[in-house]
Amino acid sequence: MPQLFRALKAFTGVSLGYYHIYYLLTILQEDTSPPSDALLTKADVVSVIPAIVKGDWVLFHPVYSPEELRAVEVRHREAKTLGDKAASTAVLLARKCFDIISGYKHKPIPPNSKMTIEELRKGGYILDEKQWLARILFLESIAGVPGMVAATLRHLRSLRLMKRDAGWIHTLLEEAENERMHLMTFMTIRKPSIFFRILVLGAQGVFYNAFYFEAGHLPAWKDMPAPEIAKDYWRLNDDAKLLDVIYAVRSDESTHRFVNHSLANLNYKTDINPFALREPDMHVKGTKLGFDRDEAEEYVRASHKLIDKGRETGQH
Repeated sequence: MPQLFRALKAFTGVSLGYYHIYYLLTILQEDTSPPSDALLTKADVVSVIPAIVKGDWVLFHPVYSPEELRAVEVRHREAKTLGDKAASTAVLLARKCFDIISGYKHKPIPPNSKMTIEELRKGGYILDEKQWLARILFLESIAGVPGMVAATLRHLRSLRLMKRDAGWIHTLLEEAENERMHLMTFMTIRKPSIFFRILVLGAQGVFYNAFYFEAGHLPAWKDMPAPEIAKDYWRLNDDAKLLDVIYAVRSDESTHRFVNHSLANLNYKTDINPFALREPDMHVKGTKLGFDRDEAEEYVRASHKLIDKGRETGQH
């Protein structure tokens, strides 16, 4: 082992610290045994791509139909295992901190209330446009971090093991870029101050923000035209409004919810990314928390049946 350390030191020109030793031990402990015959564990399953791929200035991302935009349901996965409960507690703590920093208070509006919007705002029941925008910008500046970190870890693992990643990296990078595009979109409406940028510390989620538009609590945004960057990114109509953008962002967050829950149900050491070839539409992603491992296996098989059928009929 000392000879190995000296050799690596000579090769890299740097001393091997604990970081390098940790990764050497990780390599030795990784399970590199051949995968089973299950389709879900075959890395080359996601190497089949259509012959014609249209280019774009960003990574692949879903473009939603009007029906899909309104197919999202609020769902919650019950924490069962110790890991689930630890993760849930961490998220709730982050949410609490985020609410405090962004000035958000969940104060239910009294039943049969006849208060005006101004009265509701003064009473602390709802936020105004400026407050919501600050909250959105704050969280979107952090929401793009997890996907990038996860993609980096998968990338490094692929390099360490000198084996294919089986489609995970691309999906995780797409999520990170998608969250960044949310930030770029809302920054066309408001430019964050230096003080605001300093306050960007942590929290994620834009999911609940969209539900206040239909009730008329943000009238200034109801008829505001969608930013040009949003029209281009989500392929919105020329007359699209900011409300359409919010629906698209909400659908994106539902996609992340579905994909991440599905990936968490897989074996990251052996299983491929079932969404490397295609993704379900929002009637699935918006109403279901995610695929379990058996459903992911079936989805991969269905994807290959569609590809085979397209080859037979000459379609792509």
